[in-house]
Amino acid sequence: MAMQFASIEGLRRVVPRLIQGTLRLARLTDSDAFALLDSLYAEGLRAFDTAPVYGAGRAEALLSAWIRARRVRDSLVIIDKGAHPNGPGNRVTPTDIAADVTSSVAVLGTNIDLYLLHRDDPGVPVDEIVDALNQHCRAGLIDAFGASNWTHSRIEEANAYARRTGQRGFVASSPELNLCEPVRTWPGCLSIGGPSALAARAWYRESQLPVLAWSPVAGGFLGGAFTRESCQAPQTPYLRRVCEFYGSEANFARFERLRELAARKNLPLAVAAVGYVASLSLNVFAVAGCDSALELRECERGMETRFDAEELAWLEGETNGAVPAPIS
Repeated sequence: MAMQFASIEGLRRVVPRLIQGTLRLARLTDSDAFALLDSLYAEGLRAFDTAPVYGAGRAEALLSAWIRARRVRDSLVIIDKGAHPNGPGNRVTPTDIAADVTSSVAVLGTNIDLYLLHRDDPGVPVDEIVDALNQHCRAGLIDAFGASNWTHSRIEEANAYARRTGQRGFVASSPELNLCEPVRTWPGCLSIGGPSALAARAWYRESQLPVLAWSPVAGGFLGGAFTRESCQAPQTPYLRRVCEFYGSEANFARFERLRELAARKNLPLAVAAVGYVASLSLNVFAVAGCDSALELRECERGMETRFDAEELAWLEGETNGAVPAPIS
């Protein structure tokens, strides 16, 4: 199964439709982290999403050390993020963005292909933010920039300003996207999944702005590891968080429909979950936290899976009755 690639404006290399998130790297030993990165690279993965807040800088540092040790920088797309409120107050300011860009470039030992603002502060005018990011592009520290967890209306406003002033605009957006509608999420994060985000998905479908969809399997909720019963008394902080984020009756109903359709099509649940995201007619890239080459292959298969409009409507709960019959 060959990795799919596509272009994102401003980047010198094409980007794989599947991107490896590095949050979990910080929980591994150095040797285990290198072994995981080696195995994913051997499978053809060529893009990594990181941030200085992942493991208090450990994930970013491990990725940097691996890139230098393996001498693979010229074959990779590095996506990094900044302006996260990792201290008191919001940090979406030109000063904080400059500090974060400079720090990440120093840690990585290279420029950043795509730089995303990890959060938004609607109180800061978009012109200040666009001006600041363009300055870092001109300095050669970043090739292009985008947003994570910004509303589509703020992105539209920022890009309108960029066009008026002849500057670069946001070339990608990275919201959460999966079959679920989160009950809650991390402060400042944004999902475009579920019934309440229909307008957002319509905007992305119309604009075709690249969507770097994080958590396509909803933290494992859509992979079959959670039940109504286990969510009553989760045993670890991670399990508790997933249950708090996704453990609603509506999401369990969506999961049960996904399981039924996956069984009908003989697909593993994770493949079907990623396939839902891949079927939304968006210019979508999936950001997944694969723990093995096997998981990567499942996500690759998911990115090649397509559900038709009737199946999507049924998964989302817009129709009733049995799972739609396959088209002969």
